[in-house]
Amino acid sequence: MIKKIGLIANHKRAGVLEAIGELVRWLEDRGRKIFVDDQSAKLLSRKDIGCPAEEIPDLSDMIIVLGGDGTVLRVARLMEKSDIPILAVNIGGLGFLTVITLSELYPALEKVLNHQYQSSLHMILAARVVRKGKEVGRFTALNDVVITKGAISRLIDLGISIGQEYVTTYAADGLIISTPTGSTAHSLSAGGPIVHSTMDAIILTPICPHTLTNRPLILSERDTIYVALKSAYPETTLTMDGQVGFSLKLGDVVEIEKAPFKVRLIKSAKKGYYGILREKLSWGGRT
Repeated sequence: MIKKIGLIANHKRAGVLEAIGELVRWLEDRGRKIFVDDQSAKLLSRKDIGCPAEEIPDLSDMIIVLGGDGTVLRVARLMEKSDIPILAVNIGGLGFLTVITLSELYPALEKVLNHQYQSSLHMILAARVVRKGKEVGRFTALNDVVITKGAISRLIDLGISIGQEYVTTYAADGLIISTPTGSTAHSLSAGGPIVHSTMDAIILTPICPHTLTNRPLILSERDTIYVALKSAYPETTLTMDGQVGFSLKLGDVVEIEKAPFKVRLIKSAKKGYYGILREKLSWGGRT
């Protein structure tokens, strides 16, 4: 039974605090124990239910996320030790991950509390940075791991190996290493393929490669990708989900592979995967 529920929100979005306040009252009326991220709880003047966001997965039977896809991405990186479902509610924004609208929240939540819902598991990427033989950074990402250069216009050289086999060296503005979930994000804008979000695969999409024959690659989830930084300029950066950044140096090697855990997202009862694509990408429309 779902007795303990965590709420994590982007409190900067218009209408979120009112939505959280109403949701807390609704859940407490039904006897649920609530944990709200500290910032939102403070703004609600409900410090009694406040909790650091990183502790909420261990305390809860499910998590409700209110905001946009960025909030879901942030929460996903907290789920390494938890397999509890996430109900993602869209408050503004495009929303590939937050497919349940605020108007659909309470009917959807009634079904979830009665265990009448379906969920999908989404692959996570694990990345680590090795510098002179030592690990200097370790990260996870639900959407993508991206290597980009700074403002200098020259291309960067990225040596790509898959397992023990050398593949090529990209001369490009950067490289996107994406999950299927992230295939509709940065990778798509750089010309990458759309891959069904519940598949296990790794997508390599070079950003503006100098050689036009350097095309995106779809790899097995069992592969480990090694990206060696063969040229570097100030502000060459490794970015996870567009939210966490790490500065890279010449000679660094970024190792990317499938993480040992996945994120469980509750599906919308009204929209399937292709319906979401059709809506968000305006498929079938006439211009």
